Amino acid sequence: MVLATSFIASLLLLVAATPRAPRTMVVHESRAAPAKGFVQSAAAPAEQELTLRIALKQNNIAGLETELYKVSDPTSEFYGQHLTLEEVTEFVKPTNETVAAVSGWLSENNIGAKPVTPAGDMLEIKIPVSQANDLLSAEFSVFTHVETGKTIIRTLQYSLPALLTQHVEFFHPTTIFAPPLRSKPKLVAASSAKRATAGSDDLPDSCTSTITPACLQELYGIPIAPATQKSNTLGVAGFIDEWANQADLTTFLTRDRPDINSSTSFALETLDGGSNPQNRSQAGVEADLDTQYTIGIATGVPVIFISAGDDSPDGLNGFLDMIILLINEPSRPSILTTSYGFDSETDLPISVAINLCNTYMQLGALGTSLLFSSGDGGVEGSGSCAVFTAPFPAGCPFITSVGSTGFDEEDRNIERGSTFTSGGFSNYFAIPEYQAKDVAAYLAFIDSLGTIPESGRFNRSGRGFPDVSAQGENFEIVVGNQFSNVAGTSCSSPTFASIIALLNDELVAVGKPTLGYLNPFLYSSVGRAALNDLTIGINPGCGTDGFFANIGWDPVTGLGTPNYTALRTAVGL
Repeated sequence: MVLATSFIASLLLLVAATPRAPRTMVVHESRAAPAKGFVQSAAAPAEQELTLRIALKQNNIAGLETELYKVSDPTSEFYGQHLTLEEVTEFVKPTNETVAAVSGWLSENNIGAKPVTPAGDMLEIKIPVSQANDLLSAEFSVFTHVETGKTIIRTLQYSLPALLTQHVEFFHPTTIFAPPLRSKPKLVAASSAKRATAGSDDLPDSCTSTITPACLQELYGIPIAPATQKSNTLGVAGFIDEWANQADLTTFLTRDRPDINSSTSFALETLDGGSNPQNRSQAGVEADLDTQYTIGIATGVPVIFISAGDDSPDGLNGFLDMIILLINEPSRPSILTTSYGFDSETDLPISVAINLCNTYMQLGALGTSLLFSSGDGGVEGSGSCAVFTAPFPAGCPFITSVGSTGFDEEDRNIERGSTFTSGGFSNYFAIPEYQAKDVAAYLAFIDSLGTIPESGRFNRSGRGFPDVSAQGENFEIVVGNQFSNVAGTSCSSPTFASIIALLNDELVAVGKPTLGYLNPFLYSSVGRAALNDLTIGINPGCGTDGFFANIGWDPVTGLGTPNYTALRTAVGL
């Protein structure tokens, strides 16, 4: 791990300090009640140890964003010159003043801290509840998630010394009530015996009822020839004890990719006590889907299944820990696809959401493409419908959000947006520059329709999502040795990620850098020209039709679906 020298020096100076006058405490974060679905059940045991993290102010996060766009904009002379970890660290590390202030405060209270990020901008401490209550002028309690029965220890308010508020972003987990993650794909039917297999010359009729890798290869022009560059790897994120089964993968490949070795496997990486047991009865729908379609589409690209366990001190079900893990790795994946997310941005305090989004920015600056499924709740999600819900991290500007498509019922040769696709506008993140013209054009289209969607139900100044889309209905998979069909945007993200992985393989083969952060390229004139613009589809919810697909970018299908041949040209192959 690379650490700022000044930070290490400050930690070495953590000694018992001369007693000082009591510090003036001010409320740093608070909420009136626990999040929806949680109830307060008891006071937290005084002796129970808490693992808390302190997010320190980063010294120049705006500068990192500027550099990210420089290396990600295809019109820039710096395009493709991804940053090193040392360069990213210089932008993110806290100032000496911040380190000294926080270190001094912890020393006064006889608390040791360890850095959990390469830049030292996040510290971890372990203290009992009684000390946490005194340190933060808080009242930590046990809260129960009613649906699952799981318990967490949180507080509705905490305070910091007034002099520290300019140095600390947040303490965590304190006021965050992130609900347990859910597996996204929905089992929709038993798989039909009639299906397309590799080598089909045209899009078979069976693809309108059952999607296989062969259908996607034909539809999007995806090559069948195997990749050759072993340094170009594709990461698949796994959470909530969703495990990928090798035997299921072998069965899937035997039937749906008979042209490749059915024993093809994936590597495994774990964090936070993660594992990947191979009992077929424990196979996860999500994990099997993600590994079967990345291996089944990105032929020959090494796939890594990254399994996060339940011992996640980040308070975010391992979401932050996984990105920190990859930032620390010298041979990190060139793509990470994630089919999980939080149903609503409001599940996270805005300070935590921004910090995690900026952590995605760091990984993007290092050259990793981050793709997330946009969510499956239409415009409603899990919200109250007072406003349309934006899932997280779909609205983060530093990830590529992928929505779903299917075939039109009246014309099976036409793709249209899926009604379940989450899409709309963030309530946390502003419109990024690369998307400004597209959002303005779409809002003008909305205004021309009058009150559809209803005025005031979405944030007109928010970042729009999804960015792109791909097929997401009737995917054939194998789970527990049974063939089934599934649907969801979690079908779409690994599909699009696999296409990027194959493009990266070709780029590396001719000595060019991988694509890295995708959005400036996708929204550029050359990028959008390589996508199939879709103009049919809605994503209803909250008693409305939701948003409408339209010419150009829209919050149902994004910029459109991939065209591999055109994308090859667009990236300079």
